[in-house]
Amino acid sequence: MIVRNTRLVLLSCTLASTVVFAQGGQQQARPPQQAQPPQSQPSQQTQPLQQEQKPVFRVAVDLVTTDAIVRDRQGQFVADLKKDDFEIYEDGVKQDIVSMILSHGGRVYNIQAPPPPPPQEGILLPPPRPTNDAAGRIFVLFIDDLHMDFSNTGRLRELVKKISKTLIHEGDLWGAVSSGPSSIAQDLTYDRNRLDEIIKRISGSGLKPNEIVEGPESTEGPSEVRYRAHVAFSTMYDFLKNLETVRDRRKAVIYISDGYDFNPFPASRTNYQNELYGRTSPTGASDPNQDQNTSSNQDTDPFEKTGQQFADADLVRELAELTRAANRANTSLYTIDPRGLVGGPDLDQTVDQTEWQDYIRKSQDSLRVLAENTGGLAVVNQNDFDKALKRIDNETSDYYILGYYSSNPDPTIRTRKLEVKVKRPDVSVYSRQSYTLKRRPTKK
Repeated sequence: MIVRNTRLVLLSCTLASTVVFAQGGQQQARPPQQAQPPQSQPSQQTQPLQQEQKPVFRVAVDLVTTDAIVRDRQGQFVADLKKDDFEIYEDGVKQDIVSMILSHGGRVYNIQAPPPPPPQEGILLPPPRPTNDAAGRIFVLFIDDLHMDFSNTGRLRELVKKISKTLIHEGDLWGAVSSGPSSIAQDLTYDRNRLDEIIKRISGSGLKPNEIVEGPESTEGPSEVRYRAHVAFSTMYDFLKNLETVRDRRKAVIYISDGYDFNPFPASRTNYQNELYGRTSPTGASDPNQDQNTSSNQDTDPFEKTGQQFADADLVRELAELTRAANRANTSLYTIDPRGLVGGPDLDQTVDQTEWQDYIRKSQDSLRVLAENTGGLAVVNQNDFDKALKRIDNETSDYYILGYYSSNPDPTIRTRKLEVKVKRPDVSVYSRQSYTLKRRPTKK
């Protein structure tokens, strides 16, 4: 019996997230017996063991947290709500709220710590220790200098100065990272003086329209455009993974970028390629407005640009992966377009006005997607940054954080819809609408 129990405990420790069959452990622990005929009936001593041969399923249970901002009709934050005033629904199923944190004015006033998750059999873990870091607000500045024009460098620096004065206050925990040659990588810190040093290093290095039109092409469109976007997304994705370790705090990323478009200026690029390689339309002249999906142009390789028809879908997919990472980290993305109100292109940029407007619309829409899908705010196509920063300051100072253990153990349903309700009448609730489980590492 001692050998049998020991092996069962070892199996539970080793296979905590898999199916453990009691039969295997019991047969190994059974002492050697005399060989029996294959058709012999089991003895009465082994029958009770066969009745207990049921699979045991074990899954990992994680605390799901979501932030909620509750305001009355006058737009004032409601700070006197209790845990029983909230209701959380995951895929339409009501969940039991086990923790609630109230932050008012950037300081945490009420903390109800969640109970520990149910322990797995055979694993003894020490109780968690409370952290000494009681910062109520955490900010991350993401300077996407790969997607900001160099001519807007002065405007960008002024914007970050306003963020330093209006948004980041004494006692706030903040960090900064850039995607390009500004080479900014500041870990989370309370020292606001370092922000002044960062501002001096900020410099835009985005591609100009002519550089995009005349740049190298691949089957997926302008290769440099996709490469720069992938660098920016990867940089932000890695930072969001680190933010997952910060619990019980609402985190905000100030995402400063001109936005993204995987297929910019398609007609101008086609016209340039036709002129460069001497390809002409059936009328005898290069035609940038010709339908690329038709085969009327006999001089065009039909396999040259097959990947560009999926450019918009590829951009949506990559933006979705980034928003999922932000929601897992309970982080809101506040996107800011430093260009402000955008007019026409510069005089030295020879692009069609219609294509320019489409490029601006798509790039700004990408910033809206990142903000709206993470409970943030998109500050695009406007010059009043002060008003937007004050709103961000209010939203990151007054909030609730609610936590629960999901009642759905199915790991195949990765994306879950969230809905937060308040029982009190005449109030509005702002919260994230979904979250996505992590992909479990596959065994090789």
